[in-house]
Amino acid sequence: MSRTVAVVTLGCARNEVDSEELAGRLAADGWTLVDDVQSAEVALVNTCGFIESAKKDSIDALLEANSLKGNGVTRSVVAVGCMAERYGEELAHALPEADAILGFDDYRDISARLRSIVAGEKHIPHIPRDRRALLPITPIERIAVKEAEFASSVGAGGSLFRKRLGTAPWAPLKIASGCDRRCSFCAIPYFRGSFVSRRPTEIIEEARWLAAEGVSELFLVSENTTSYGKDLGDLRLMERILPELAHIESVQRIRLSYLQPAEMRPSLLQAMISTSKVAPYFDLSFQHASGSVLRRMRRFGDSEKFLHLIAQIRALAPEAGIRSNFIVGFPGETEEDYQELVNFITRAKLDAVGIFGYSDEDSTEALNLGGKIDADLIRKRVETLSTVADDLISERARQRVGEEVLVLIEDSEFQEGRAAHQGPEVDGTTSFIGTNFAVGEYVLGRAIDSLGADLIAESV
Repeated sequence: MSRTVAVVTLGCARNEVDSEELAGRLAADGWTLVDDVQSAEVALVNTCGFIESAKKDSIDALLEANSLKGNGVTRSVVAVGCMAERYGEELAHALPEADAILGFDDYRDISARLRSIVAGEKHIPHIPRDRRALLPITPIERIAVKEAEFASSVGAGGSLFRKRLGTAPWAPLKIASGCDRRCSFCAIPYFRGSFVSRRPTEIIEEARWLAAEGVSELFLVSENTTSYGKDLGDLRLMERILPELAHIESVQRIRLSYLQPAEMRPSLLQAMISTSKVAPYFDLSFQHASGSVLRRMRRFGDSEKFLHLIAQIRALAPEAGIRSNFIVGFPGETEEDYQELVNFITRAKLDAVGIFGYSDEDSTEALNLGGKIDADLIRKRVETLSTVADDLISERARQRVGEEVLVLIEDSEFQEGRAAHQGPEVDGTTSFIGTNFAVGEYVLGRAIDSLGADLIAESV
């Protein structure tokens, strides 16, 4: 008997892909996907477990879905995603409002899991474990395990288990999962596992499927895009796959996300700049600028190295968009370290900046580091640096007035979209006034004004 399910997604673009893969599996087994949670028997909430604010949003979404149970339709609320995987049994005890907490290992049999939950059967939540231990330590030895996973991720006749949950003209395309880095503030490798690349043929096949579904901008996502191919024996595989993606006729723009500055090799930089259809857009994970803080974070680089990389990018593509995130108040951060970060952001002139205050995270090395910064001081530094960053981002946008921009229209009512230097959902937008462009159109415009990070353009 057909059942109805609504998938609610929180967190990053990688979670969006997971949600669509879950939706594909459910649709293949006879479930009816609905947009409105109030119309669904099962509310499947794909949670985020990255930082405290994201966890709170996930819990709020679960509680909101649970409040619908009296409507005569909604019967079960089920949590999946990073927070569900990360906390499992603990979350089940803390949040009895959720009818089940499912981990990543439940995804392959998601339909059977949901049917049993709707039938009133109890699901025993998993006990979280370090997923890095599930794969061989040597990246290239993971290939056999990856092939087995791929065999279970395709449907009858080789069709991909993915169903689009929206109609946006852009879509994330997952190129890898997991991470091998050991950043002391990050728990993602613990609950996402070791880095595993997808086969190029698998990625190209999904890209063609997305193009057939009306997608014209591909957003390549992973936990660490600059590591793509290392477990397949070719660290320059991204440089080879970009032209193949560009050859897909209806694909107009390709965008890379989450690049590690310390892993930005000249060949990748050149490929991103020179390959047709690849946006000159650099999502660089700096996290800080002080060399000493970065060492405590178990990362590489410093202000001068990062500024040199930015200068290289802008020498090759002056119009390039560069964005990054920064953590303020990491254990041991001195006033001098903080001022170095302020100075770096001032000199870098980035297009988009995310500022986050440090908070202790379970299963991270930083949890036990000394030199913790007072919460009030962290809050003050975040507020001050956010103000500085906002002013600099606005100034960077003003400098773009007069530039020609190619804008993908995403909102026909407000005539709003994104230029090549603007990433989806997290960066600024570009709007036209008095026009009537349709969603999915690419419009050549000239920036005539700015408002914060946003641009206003006239069509050329």
